Amino acid sequence: MTPVLYLSHGAPPLADDATWTRQLAGWSADLEKPKAILVVSAHWEEAPLTLGATTTVPLVYDFWGFPDRYYQVEYAAPGAPALADKVRKLLRSSQTPVHDAPDRGLDHGAYVPLVEMYPDADIPVLQVSMPSLDPRELFDLGRKLAPLRDEGVLIIGSGFFTHNLSAMRETDGTDGTPPSWSSEFDHWGAETLREGDLDALLDFQHKAPAAAIAHPRIEHFAPLFVSLGASSSEGKGETVIDGYWHGLAKRSLQFG
Repeated sequence: MTPVLYLSHGAPPLADDATWTRQLAGWSADLEKPKAILVVSAHWEEAPLTLGATTTVPLVYDFWGFPDRYYQVEYAAPGAPALADKVRKLLRSSQTPVHDAPDRGLDHGAYVPLVEMYPDADIPVLQVSMPSLDPRELFDLGRKLAPLRDEGVLIIGSGFFTHNLSAMRETDGTDGTPPSWSSEFDHWGAETLREGDLDALLDFQHKAPAAAIAHPRIEHFAPLFVSLGASSSEGKGETVIDGYWHGLAKRSLQFG
């Protein structure tokens, strides 16, 4: 069965980080090549759940103030109309409404890591929106999408394990030490995923240390719950990438 991933996707300058790009490339090289990829990104919230482009798949440069070269990145992945049809059937069978946004392409939460993991852009990719930020609703969504794994579909939740850009800017990261709020949350998350404490994860806003600072808004942690729901590992995740990027935890996980 195809595994499920949660990855910290990075900003556009991820491409300039030799260590991180090597980690992502090594990760994908260890996986069996998927038949298609389904991505849920922190950067697309829309209810009800909405399917993105399924023919020509453009890129959404949803960031500002970067050098021009970051707006010239291309990733011409084929569309995934057959996968979109399967998603519709799975969700409508459970009376989950589905909308379509045929012109909505891949945002940077999807294409930035995929450029590093599957640079040939030869795997059909479908991005779907997050219809909610409620952890249990997203977990249930993952459960509904889980049968796709039997057909070789790689389900990816793409966010960032800690994400507070304002607090990050206030941190002097010259010595490479992450801020305490980031490291405390990261260590709690790693241990909780190692133990498979699903209830604590779903209630992380009350259970995790520094949760309100690590995620003042939870959209970057939320894709984890889709991944957890789609997995069969009862809340246990294997860390593939850890460490910090400008003080933010880039922990990324694989679920069976």
